[in-house]
Amino acid sequence: MHLLAEATTNFTLELYQQLRETEDNIFYSPVSIMTALAMLQLGAKGNTRQQIEKALQFSGATKKTTEKSADCHDEKSENLHHQFQKLMTQLNKSNDAYDLKAANSIYGAKDFPFLQEFLEDINKFYHANVESLDFAHAADQSQKKINSWVESQTNGKIKDLFPDGSLSSSTILVLVNAVYFKGQWDHKFDEKHTGEENFWLNKDVQAKIVEIPYKCKELSMFILLPNEIDGLKKLEDELTADKLIEWTSPQNMDMIELYLSLPRFRVEQKYDLPAPLEHMGMVDAFNAQKADFLGMSSREGLVVSQVLHKSFVEVTEEGTEAAAATGVEVALTSALISEDFSCDHPFLFFIKQNKTNNILFFGRMSSP
Repeated sequence: MHLLAEATTNFTLELYQQLRETEDNIFYSPVSIMTALAMLQLGAKGNTRQQIEKALQFSGATKKTTEKSADCHDEKSENLHHQFQKLMTQLNKSNDAYDLKAANSIYGAKDFPFLQEFLEDINKFYHANVESLDFAHAADQSQKKINSWVESQTNGKIKDLFPDGSLSSSTILVLVNAVYFKGQWDHKFDEKHTGEENFWLNKDVQAKIVEIPYKCKELSMFILLPNEIDGLKKLEDELTADKLIEWTSPQNMDMIELYLSLPRFRVEQKYDLPAPLEHMGMVDAFNAQKADFLGMSSREGLVVSQVLHKSFVEVTEEGTEAAAATGVEVALTSALISEDFSCDHPFLFFIKQNKTNNILFFGRMSSP
């Protein structure tokens, strides 16, 4: 899973740089957003496909599914979709110690001529439920059905991913990913908020990094706390994927006794992602004149009209509950569209699956 973990880390920080100026508190699931975009990439061709791969940080490592032998075990030659197929399996392994699940669903317009290969690949690689909806005559009911599915997959934490009126008769396809996690700390915080955890000090950026494992230690929360109360901006400016991987690798962290004070906090966020994704190189997908989705249908004129992401996290003395969902809407265009430690000061945090090294959730806590 090395390639996917590296791509996820790069995507996480690239997107964070786009979001960091917009909100005080930030929280999102890079895995959720990447999964929805990867499903979209299955139906893209030409420059549109390459730009989605670039945004996913996979442009150098991916190969077309048609060129890939399914039984090849050379990780470097594995394409994006085979790696997501493995990740979906990893994320949905049952575990008594915590609750973690990821689900995908696609909703196509009734009677629209989707290519059979596209639908089969979506199901094969992403275990996605494929369903037809009557967007043309029942857009509101279709929206409610999709939102209800998302809510059920996130234990009621993500409601109304698509707001009223966001889907219409021009909607052709909706791709949705939902991720949910609930876990208890391996060592719960006692009344004095003490625990024995991993700790590492980076002398260049002047920040402390602490790892707080969940039960079974298969997942952990990492906290990046600037030494200075106002040191977050410098940490953000200097943080790169390579540094994050290096700092949080097991060989660079030591087990020491630590008095850790972590605030209880709860964050709910919603993001409209076309502008950030355009800044990350994914431009043509949103342009009616340039979008190429001939991999999902022989009909021309398909364009991405919405990419929505909604997230939730709650951290308590007991543990963490987090959820996120991403929806991508593809619409048919009939006319030209105008281009319209003591954690008592701000810190970054993320939840990582230790076996795959994939960042499931990433956030900034500025004001609990």
